[in-house]
Amino acid sequence: MNDIDRKLISLLQQDATTAYAALGKAVGLSAGAAHERVRKLRERGVIRRTTVEVDPSALGQGVLAFVMVDSTAWMGDSAAAFAAIPEIQEAHVIAGSASVLVKVRTTTTEQLQDVLRRLYAIDGVSGTHATVSLETFFERPLSPLPPAEA
Repeated sequence: MNDIDRKLISLLQQDATTAYAALGKAVGLSAGAAHERVRKLRERGVIRRTTVEVDPSALGQGVLAFVMVDSTAWMGDSAAAFAAIPEIQEAHVIAGSASVLVKVRTTTTEQLQDVLRRLYAIDGVSGTHATVSLETFFERPLSPLPPAEA
């Protein structure tokens, strides 16, 4: 991946609907060449998907919690069990005092409590430690550009 690819990714992260002509102009390529670069980035798995960023509060998902999950067994084979809980946005096997870290969004704290109950139903889960976020300053995507250029 070169600097042009990185710039294309950065532009698409800002607005995934940007026309190939505008992308090409921004990086000094034709629309066709920009389209081909983006296609290759998709084929190689660099661009995994194109999505829409939605304000969680606008959808009634204003409760954000990060939950550390304790276990009595290795949880690395439990991805499907965590993915089966739709309120979990992210799940990460971690090193440290817990085994898994999950990011949860719900409408109410009662729904969060229900998610915690469902986490306990996953084989090997022995405990949880939830931290509820009061305010999100920002969330940003991973920048493909070096810090000085981002």
